[in-house]
Amino acid sequence: MNIYDIIPDPAEKPLDRLVEGYSFTSILRTIGFVGDSLASGEIEVHFEDKDTQFHDMYEHSWGQYIARKNGLTAYNFSFGGMDTEMFDRYATKKKLWEGELKAQAYVIALGVNDLYNGSFDDFGSVDDVDVNDYRNNKPTFMGNYARIISRFKEAVPDAKFFLVTFPNETDKQVWQKETMAKGMYELAGLFDNCYVIDLYKYGPVYDAEFKKNYFLNSHMSPAGYLMTAKLIDSYIDYIIRHNPEAFKTAGLIGTGIEY
Repeated sequence: MNIYDIIPDPAEKPLDRLVEGYSFTSILRTIGFVGDSLASGEIEVHFEDKDTQFHDMYEHSWGQYIARKNGLTAYNFSFGGMDTEMFDRYATKKKLWEGELKAQAYVIALGVNDLYNGSFDDFGSVDDVDVNDYRNNKPTFMGNYARIISRFKEAVPDAKFFLVTFPNETDKQVWQKETMAKGMYELAGLFDNCYVIDLYKYGPVYDAEFKKNYFLNSHMSPAGYLMTAKLIDSYIDYIIRHNPEAFKTAGLIGTGIEY
């Protein structure tokens, strides 16, 4: 066997292929999935004679699909309606900052509710972030988002982080999606062990055909969450394969063993 047949091609793009079977994501044995309804497997049901119902069905979340496929443990740090400002209160209640549910990696997919509740209007910049003391972060989207990273790093200093951009939903809210993507790359540049999952640039367009196949009302169907799992899993696999030196000690993350 020629080693160059399995070494990644530098020209490969993140989602040139969807990984089947075990992916390199499986070397991260515990992953915390931080997000809102779209990270919670939310099923939206409409009725003619009563209010719409929203159900967080975590077994259908893309994080749990990734976990079952790769034999790892996934923690859903998410619920419908979550935004970057409220996550601190949620995490305190769940004792996440105390490290009771430590993970080797965190996938953060927040921002949709910030966009719809108006707090995304005060997007801010990396100037709002104090990487040495999150208490000094300004209460902007960027400041709140960075605080989440910093507080998880307090619990697990050597954890890996994957920041998810908004997907490309045709021509809808282009400014916000491009601003979000730019901000994620800037945050990844501030913190070590931090990477971007850029669905806006490399993912499928969420057009009418995509929604016909993978949406149920304004949220996804179980098939849609499974498709999202394939995208996120394949993207993390790509990042690990293209950064082997950075992931050689993945087995020691969170153990306290010096390396």
